[in-house]
Amino acid sequence: MSETDAARADHHEPHDTGLASRLNWLRAGVLGANDGIVSTAAIVLGVAGATDDRGSIVLAGLVGMMAGAMSMAAGEYVSVSTQRDTEKAVLDRERRELAETPDEELEELAGLYEAKGIEPALAREVAEQLTAKDALRAHAEAELGLDPDDLTNPWHAAGASFLAFLVGAAIPLLGVVITPAAWITVVAVAIALAVTGSVSARLGGAPPLRAVLRNVGGGLLAMGVTYLLGTVAGGLVG
Repeated sequence: MSETDAARADHHEPHDTGLASRLNWLRAGVLGANDGIVSTAAIVLGVAGATDDRGSIVLAGLVGMMAGAMSMAAGEYVSVSTQRDTEKAVLDRERRELAETPDEELEELAGLYEAKGIEPALAREVAEQLTAKDALRAHAEAELGLDPDDLTNPWHAAGASFLAFLVGAAIPLLGVVITPAAWITVVAVAIALAVTGSVSARLGGAPPLRAVLRNVGGGLLAMGVTYLLGTVAGGLVG
């Protein structure tokens, strides 16, 4: 392998790492929107099954929207904070190992490049040059798949989830406000779920059609069940 090929292989890894980090908040946003659509639609249709009072339906939807958005944001913050703490811990460990056993770490880095297909002599040269420039970054990218300057951000994930949930929840809520016809809300929700299912699939590199069908089917099932339960509950209370 030539030096140019080795440089390309070494250059490719940080791009993958940065992309994964940037997609973290985007995926959180898509999931937040999807959850906002389904949960709020289920709430408003469930209450609609129990009562014809549009004010009660809208109020239930608003309360569910805010509660769900806060819950999503808090959950994402805790989850991503744990991931960030883990990333910091492994970087601290790597930093200690570089300070205490630099020769062994150099051999390990060269071995990692050899495992990627670089010839031993060239792998050693690449490892030495990268270690001289920034040893921690070289090990973090090659060994841990991390970019020390681009760790996961819990605030980004929490904010994306919160705003996305509100946007998603607004779709069924607006449907109820605009018209009392439940089928309008169901159609709007199905279209929105198809969009979020397609986006989430493309972000993960999965086939869109399967994700769309799964997303729409699950949402319609949730709405149907809650509407039925609301109807039963309304009959019992009434």
